[in-house]
Amino acid sequence: MMAEQREEKKQQYSGETFQVVSFRLGGEEYGVDISQVQEIIRMVEITHVPRAPRFMEGVINLRGQLIPIIDLRTRFGMNRAEHTKSTRIIVTDIGSKRVGIVVDSVSEVLNIPVENVEDAPEMVAGIGTEYIQGVGKVDTRLIILLDLSKVITSEEKQALETVDEAAEQ
Repeated sequence: MMAEQREEKKQQYSGETFQVVSFRLGGEEYGVDISQVQEIIRMVEITHVPRAPRFMEGVINLRGQLIPIIDLRTRFGMNRAEHTKSTRIIVTDIGSKRVGIVVDSVSEVLNIPVENVEDAPEMVAGIGTEYIQGVGKVDTRLIILLDLSKVITSEEKQALETVDEAAEQ
């Protein structure tokens, strides 16, 4: 979005807030629009699927539904980390597909005033800006706002469809 369009939008939505679920990945704090989050669950056993796309860790069975799991660290080119008792899976819908995204920990739900959200610089925390909606400022914290629907490409979404078929066989 162009800067002047964002300014126009800020004026249009003045007084409104973004409600985001914040989480940590490495040393950075990220946020996603709460409307993109279906649920947040504790880490469970992940079943690895043969020939799964590299960005995918495997699948889990969530109340009878197979959910592909994406490790956001791997997705963003970070080193994988051992799962801890703080590790969580954020369950979201990407297109028509329900997907789980592994994060180091989930912090809280925040209300960020629209006027406190800036366009993202070209490179933020070593990831490209295609996933980033902006950077929110909350007191002294900077929260990188992600659009989960753009975390995987359309080709990768198709690859996820084939994983389902392989996992069910």
